[in-house]
Amino acid sequence: MSTVPIASALRNDAPALARSPAQLAWARFKSQRLGYVSLWIFGFLFGLSLLAPVLCNDKPLLVRYEGRWYMPLLHTYPETTFGGDFHTPTDYLDPLIRKHLSQGGNFAIFPPVPYRYDTINYYATQPNPAPPSAQNWLGTDDGGRDVLSRLVYGFRVSVLFALALTLSGTLLGVVMGAIQGYFAGRADLTLQRVTEVWGAMPELYLLIIFASIFAPSFLLLLVLLSLFGWLGLSDYVRAEFLRNRQMDYVRAARALGASHWQIVTRHILPNSLTPVLTFLPFRMSGAILALTSLDFLGLGVPPPAPSLGEMLAQAKGNLDAWWLSISVFITLVLTLLLLTFIGEALRTALDPRRGLR
Repeated sequence: MSTVPIASALRNDAPALARSPAQLAWARFKSQRLGYVSLWIFGFLFGLSLLAPVLCNDKPLLVRYEGRWYMPLLHTYPETTFGGDFHTPTDYLDPLIRKHLSQGGNFAIFPPVPYRYDTINYYATQPNPAPPSAQNWLGTDDGGRDVLSRLVYGFRVSVLFALALTLSGTLLGVVMGAIQGYFAGRADLTLQRVTEVWGAMPELYLLIIFASIFAPSFLLLLVLLSLFGWLGLSDYVRAEFLRNRQMDYVRAARALGASHWQIVTRHILPNSLTPVLTFLPFRMSGAILALTSLDFLGLGVPPPAPSLGEMLAQAKGNLDAWWLSISVFITLVLTLLLLTFIGEALRTALDPRRGLR
């Protein structure tokens, strides 16, 4: 039997064999074009949402008035600074103020969307909710607020909440699953019973009770949902720890006198993170849907905070305002599709049986 084909195959695979497991996983992820492009699109949209105060604001980015420079984004100036009559904070959407800022060499640089999420357009020419126009590209809601600005801010709040909830729930799930899987025996049986009892508690009822006692807030929602968000993930981590604790390298580390902490963090945990990383995009999707549902029911973040669920509730109450429902629907569908594509690509990338294409 000739060894030439085998040697040739080894030479062709030499670059791949020289890579680390993380580099191979990243290469497999990049080979999944749909997920790789979705990651870039989602990152770009999230980056834009983080710049929401610069892109969507009712204050100019920079003002030059009577030879002096002003930065309204960083400082609050009274109306008398720009030729107004009152010492109240300047309303830069006031036609009189805009007229003063555009005469005699004065100018103001406004953001692309000159409205914040809570800015009411008192100078609209149509009753609210107003359809899309040159002033409001996606129209206004029933409170006269710009829909596009609320979408940008609401998307940012949803993604930040999903990231925080995913990280906290993942951390709790990994800790609980690691304790059950590594120590096994009585610790596993005891925590399994605790998990079953805790998982049987009505989460929605608890949210309703706490919402009636405390004022709804971002932190309260995060804490309550984190207390239940670890249940599903801990089972997968427990199974991985139960399997890996019997491996030869773990037995060797235990025979060499390594502590429990060293065995868990250096040997078992790095080899048990595949289900954890795979489920991250899907857990983010679930967190976004959970926040949207609670906001729709009035149990989420309090008004006037931007919220996709609150915009859905407005769309339900104003069925003739088609721009409300369509804009929120497209935003939610696009976000969930991008996260789903990223999750599918990540699942393939973390499967070592998959080759590189």
